[in-house]
Parts: sequence; structure tokens; C-alpha cells
Amino acid sequence: MPPPRRKLQATIEETLTPPDELKEGQYICRIKNAAGNNLYNVELPDSKVMLVELEARFRSKVWLKRGGFVLIDTTTLAERDNKIDGEIINVVRDEKAWRKVPFWPTEFVKKPAVSADDSDEEESTVGKMPPSDEESEG
Repeated sequence: MPPPRRKLQATIEETLTPPDELKEGQYICRIKNAAGNNLYNVELPDSKVMLVELEARFRSKVWLKRGGFVLIDTTTLAERDNKIDGEIINVVRDEKAWRKVPFWPTEFVKKPAVSADDSDEEESTVGKMPPSDEESEG
């Protein structure tokens, strides 16, 4: 039986707003890929890769995608002797709000969809009809 809807709604609302400050051992990371059941490889702002576990309250409730952001805590699993480096304690769902906080890593700047360097001299044909036979002959 799935969890009650109110419990799911409360979990989702917790992820909408960022905390006021980060505690020691907490980092905002980018998800690189899934590494197993509730395990993810994440990238720290300094490009170090860590293996982290999804906190139990988020399991079967939130969707994590590659390139998304999460808040991890490296101190929660310190007493366990295994290869897991930390635990995902929050999921960045409203990235726009999270980017406004002072502790957002400058290494995770939002990249523009198209940069000015990508422009070619020739006109783009995206969304246009292919040339007719008459135009291509002459």
C-alpha cells in the first residue's frame, strides 16, 4: 500500500525551500548517475565524486535525475564502516530559489542554453521547410 498522500505532500514541501545555512559536513552536489538501489554518485563543487545514499524518507517519493542537485551530509554515516561517503538529506526541486542562497557554489553556475560562440555565419534552418526542387537547382 502506498504512503498516505499527506505524508508525500509534506515530504515534497520540505524540498521546496533551502535551509538558512549549511552545517559542517553538508554540501550541495550535482548528481552524476545512479550507482545502485538508493545509491548515487554525486559531484562536489571541487569535482570530487562521492557515493551517497538516499535518505529513507525520500525513497519511492521523489525522482532524482542526472544533472540535478541534492544536499548531502557527510557526517550522518560516519559511524558506519562502508564505502558510502554520505547521505542525501534534501533534494533541490526549486533550483531558482536555491540558487539565490549565499552558500550556493559558484562552480555550479547555470549554463546558457545557447552561447554567442556557437553562432555560425550561415542562417539557421531550424523550423523551416526544406528548399524546393526549383530553389536547389538554381
